[in-house]
Amino acid sequence: MPPSASAPTGIEPPQALRAAQVTRIHGRELTDDYGWLREKDDPRVRTYLEAENAYTRAVMQPTEAFQDALYREMLARIKETDMGVPYRYGEYDYYSRTEAGKDYPIYCRRLRQADATEHIILDANVLAEGHEFFSIGALAVSPDANLLAYSTDLTGFREFTLQVKDLRSGELLAERIEKTRSVAWASDSATLFYVLEDSAKRAWRLYRHTIGRSDDTLVYEEADTRFSIGVQRSRSRAWIFLGAHSATTSEVYCISANDPTAAPRLFAPRTPDHEYHVDHRGDLFYIVTNDRGRNFRLVSAPVSDPAPENWTEVIPHRDDVMLEDVDLFARHSVVHERSGGFPRLRIANFETGESHPVEFPEPVYSVYGTGNAEFDTATFRFAYESLVTPDSIFDYDMNTRSRKLLKQEEILGGYDPAQYRSELTYATAADGTPIPVSMVYRRDRRLAGSQPTLLSGYGAYGFPSDVHFSSTRLSLLDRGVIYAIAHVRGGGEMGKKWHDQGRMLYKKNTFEDFIVAAEHLVAQNYTSPNQLAIEGGSAGGLLMGAVVNRRPDLFTAVVAEVPFLDVVNTMLDATLPLTTGEYEEWGNPQDPEFFEYMLSYSPYDNIERKAYPAMLVETSLNDSQVMYWEPAKYVAKLRATKTDGNPLLLKINMGAGHGGASGRYDYLREIAFTYTFILWQLGLVP
Repeated sequence: MPPSASAPTGIEPPQALRAAQVTRIHGRELTDDYGWLREKDDPRVRTYLEAENAYTRAVMQPTEAFQDALYREMLARIKETDMGVPYRYGEYDYYSRTEAGKDYPIYCRRLRQADATEHIILDANVLAEGHEFFSIGALAVSPDANLLAYSTDLTGFREFTLQVKDLRSGELLAERIEKTRSVAWASDSATLFYVLEDSAKRAWRLYRHTIGRSDDTLVYEEADTRFSIGVQRSRSRAWIFLGAHSATTSEVYCISANDPTAAPRLFAPRTPDHEYHVDHRGDLFYIVTNDRGRNFRLVSAPVSDPAPENWTEVIPHRDDVMLEDVDLFARHSVVHERSGGFPRLRIANFETGESHPVEFPEPVYSVYGTGNAEFDTATFRFAYESLVTPDSIFDYDMNTRSRKLLKQEEILGGYDPAQYRSELTYATAADGTPIPVSMVYRRDRRLAGSQPTLLSGYGAYGFPSDVHFSSTRLSLLDRGVIYAIAHVRGGGEMGKKWHDQGRMLYKKNTFEDFIVAAEHLVAQNYTSPNQLAIEGGSAGGLLMGAVVNRRPDLFTAVVAEVPFLDVVNTMLDATLPLTTGEYEEWGNPQDPEFFEYMLSYSPYDNIERKAYPAMLVETSLNDSQVMYWEPAKYVAKLRATKTDGNPLLLKINMGAGHGGASGRYDYLREIAFTYTFILWQLGLVP
């Protein structure tokens, strides 16, 4: 489908802003012809960005009817008026619900007694009135259940303002604290700990606040710009934990929730490459630590003196099992592990010493704890889903090993999971490493030969690309598209070593893994290059830019969402959010070795004069994690360099941040737009 007749053939930058920016480093000169796009407050830049949006609308104009039909198709699967599963905390059951026609959730609670009436503690729809963007950050009820500390962001820049609401009267208190992150209440319900961010959006200071007073006390300041901090209260409600974390190192302090003015107490001083986190039960702290192996072990330590010399091993380090986390309860623990690329749970009984795994019916799935606010309970609540099983909430009895399904996401229109099949296959990297590839398709649309396929990937920060169910994805599967995920190195699917093999001076493994995954799907006759679209967001957008520079012939279409494309220029600017904290993920380009390595793969710096696939690049003006100018610069340079006539579109949400539109209906329209582009390029738009 060609662009409409009214579509311009390209976007020209304003003449007055054409001057190139030159950076001199390590005896070299880097020339950036599009650095002027960083001038966000220059009206000419905004005019240019709006012109890019106009061009994208013009090219996509013939598909508008299809976009709208796709939106309505996806909306028809969603139960618009719905209610989440209530969870217990103190005397109340807490839950959120949605109402048809309203973009945001309504947060509620009821007393746990017969015929209790609903109490709305926060209606996000009311707070969002008059704002193009709205997001809630912190949401914490005081121990006496009378106060609610919550924070909101009105721009998408993830700059949250903390306020306190009296749940008895419904009135807002005088508290209004800008640029906050995590919060935690002390036991007295009058003391609130909160974390503040600096000018580079690094969480760096912990304050203690007394409700009704303005003389907040600085409790801790993190001087090392590689580290950010966070605060939380233990499930036992006895301790406040302050954690300082870089990408590879951590340090944890504790403060008694009953003595909030006490000085923070350190568990173990930070040492390079030692990561740990802490929880509490009875007279012991439990510490998940990688002091004896990258995949972590579990130790306990007496509350009276939890220094490392007093640590006692509970679960040893294992080379083939990643110990991710431990949930502690009065009589049980729930160990979260990862083996063979997928998560698993193991329950231990402190009284009997027995332990057992929780069994799941599918080989490829995701599982995580949710709504476990109570400490003294024998019930563990978890969410389970797969590529074919909708999100399902279970209560698991840790004594009897029985489970009860409380709620499964309802897919309107008669969804039948038996119509779909998920598979797990393995590609082989050049060094012999097996690369898992998960996929799902509709059984009756599976062809004998190759067919349209969408392959996604991420591969960074040690975050695993866990499989999940998506009702919107059915619009692809029902049209005969195979959806696949390449579990590439740099993620956390196979533990910390999987992450280590795809970061720093091994980052190119991520890109090569994705390419061999795509080649594997072609070789196994799932798809072909002219039927293969790929997608990735944020660090996954870096993946898209890197692989398309290397193998543009392997893909027919690319979607890069809020993509990290300008690696060298961004990592040279320590004033930007995230930069210094990510030296341990990408490296510091002030070091010549890292500079040369980054420069060799940075998508923006490796654009060449050759043919590229069709591309849709999506970003948001107020993104605080990947600045809008990275994708804008990339598109401008690519358009001026590439030799093909394939569509190259830049779509900019002028009123949102890293996560795109905040309202659920606008967000669904964004998905419909993206899917329309993919289906168009796969030849599936009528």
